[in-house]
Amino acid sequence: MPNRWMKSIKLLLIPAVLLLLLAGCGSPGIGESYPLESVSTKDKGQTSRIYRAENKTVPEVAKELADQKQPDEISKEDDQHMFLVYPDELYHVQQDQAKPSDTLIEVDTKEYVRENYDSSFLQGYILASVLDDLFDGHKKSYKGSYRGYSSKEIYKPSGSYHVPSEAEKKVAPPITKEGTGSIFKRSDSKKKSDSSVGQDGNLFKKQDASSSGSKGKITRSSDGSSVSSKSSSIFSKPKSKSPPRTKAGSSGRITKRR
Repeated sequence: MPNRWMKSIKLLLIPAVLLLLLAGCGSPGIGESYPLESVSTKDKGQTSRIYRAENKTVPEVAKELADQKQPDEISKEDDQHMFLVYPDELYHVQQDQAKPSDTLIEVDTKEYVRENYDSSFLQGYILASVLDDLFDGHKKSYKGSYRGYSSKEIYKPSGSYHVPSEAEKKVAPPITKEGTGSIFKRSDSKKKSDSSVGQDGNLFKKQDASSSGSKGKITRSSDGSSVSSKSSSIFSKPKSKSPPRTKAGSSGRITKRR
């Protein structure tokens, strides 16, 4: 009978342990769930990377990206195209025309945007001031017709896309969550004795006696005895510095003044 109870308990505990292990591992980051599908690389820093988000709409993916890494600018909500502007990159979130249930995330360097994109197309989504920054204020001098990876066969870019190799997958930076930690460096300068909790502000290190405000000094009196100028402890009895007096009488006993 006890053996049957033990087997029943084990059967109940095994699923619980598995659930705890899965919860401890955690789900992968948002960026890690987007597989790298295609890349295009040319000279002058022109790089474009394409990621796929399966069974997600353009607004959903744009919100996920914005939540994990705050953009400088984000275009208004749209079911076909949305743009997230970062200091050195442009995220073009677009519906896959070949598979409308999926969303493509195109990560382009500013150089790629300048050399390939149709500036008039971007004007419908991005503020004029942001476009001026992307194109260095010379939109008319760029004659690109590109409108995103989903329509690359119609509006062709200057470079060609290809399936990334294993080496390219390793080199391509993932779309990861922005870090928020801060590093504080302890100052090398010495702390003042009235504000420190130990030597150099260390809680677990004793304060150096030499760092305290007062220092003792020993001087010699006229009769040759040593006298310390450092203040006595409040628990010690003060000593008289005057010479002892002699009690009158034949005993000749010397007593010390109290």
